Amino acid sequence: MTGQQEINLTPEIAQFIRDIRLNNIVGSHKLTSKTLALFTNHISKSEWTTAERLMTQIRQQGQLLVAALPQDIVIANTVRRILKIIREEYDSAQLRVHFDDAQTALSLHKLVTQTSEQKLGDYSQPQEGLKEAVLEHLSEIESELETCADNLSVQATEHIHSAELIMTIGHSKSVEKFLRKAAENRTIEVIVAECAPACKGHQLAVNLGKAKIQTTLIPDSAIFAMMSRVNKVIIGTHCVLANGGLRAVCGAYSLALAAKHYSVPVIVLAPTYKLTPVHLSNYDQDDFNILGNTEGVIPYNSPVARFAKAYNPVFDYVPPELVTLFITNSGGNAPSYIYRLLSELYHPDDNEL
Repeated sequence: MTGQQEINLTPEIAQFIRDIRLNNIVGSHKLTSKTLALFTNHISKSEWTTAERLMTQIRQQGQLLVAALPQDIVIANTVRRILKIIREEYDSAQLRVHFDDAQTALSLHKLVTQTSEQKLGDYSQPQEGLKEAVLEHLSEIESELETCADNLSVQATEHIHSAELIMTIGHSKSVEKFLRKAAENRTIEVIVAECAPACKGHQLAVNLGKAKIQTTLIPDSAIFAMMSRVNKVIIGTHCVLANGGLRAVCGAYSLALAAKHYSVPVIVLAPTYKLTPVHLSNYDQDDFNILGNTEGVIPYNSPVARFAKAYNPVFDYVPPELVTLFITNSGGNAPSYIYRLLSELYHPDDNEL
């Protein structure tokens, strides 16, 4: 980390990084909410006069967070979205200056061409009311985050029908809430793959059982054998990549391959803050994944542990061709449509922070 970056490391950023590393902030939703609150506080209290200066500050702090927490994709996504909001509010203010009320009724084509003529990409000029406009927009994003889970689960009855057998893997809070909502109006049965060695699927099976949903817990090795009876596969994901692929819990790729073999639709629950304009390349495989504790794979006191080399990857890459449908808090979309959602959420200049 360079000396310039160390200067920019504020106490708030340092505390935020510390809390995440100590697992005081767990879960993508909490990470997104805390990141948004952190930058909202910075925008309201820091000294800046132009949009360009503000975006430089946000980008520098975002780079620090990404360098310290490269696996928490939602943090970078939140930074990108804030940068897009600053650009939009600045451009909107410029439009209000350059066009009177009568001219704002022009056709979309004329509006776009005249906007380009005015060169609205220059963010180095002070703009009155920019701070208030940005903070108001961020407040709307915060409200969207609060209702995100409900907007996602309310779509359950559109995709799950009575007497269906659903398979999932591990423990996703989005999937749990989605299935609970569907069970309010549908009679369903759920098969949960335990997702060894962490076996987080056990907790999901317990929670669904408490909700009076008929649930069967199976080992990961039984996924293919049970898939022929399954109607739908519903899983969560850590993030959705730019090509529509998934960075999901380890075992999701095997699950998706089995579903493909039996032509079972794979539905992925992905709130918009998990959509990221990042591609997976061969050279960044090491950064893409995390290796967990191998005690669950081969115990340390095992006779073979001394001579074996074991790995416990946390994530799987699931290519977009194995995914049937993405359900976000704004509706269902095919993997081929992800690029359109990304263009609405982020500015192309911010894909690389």
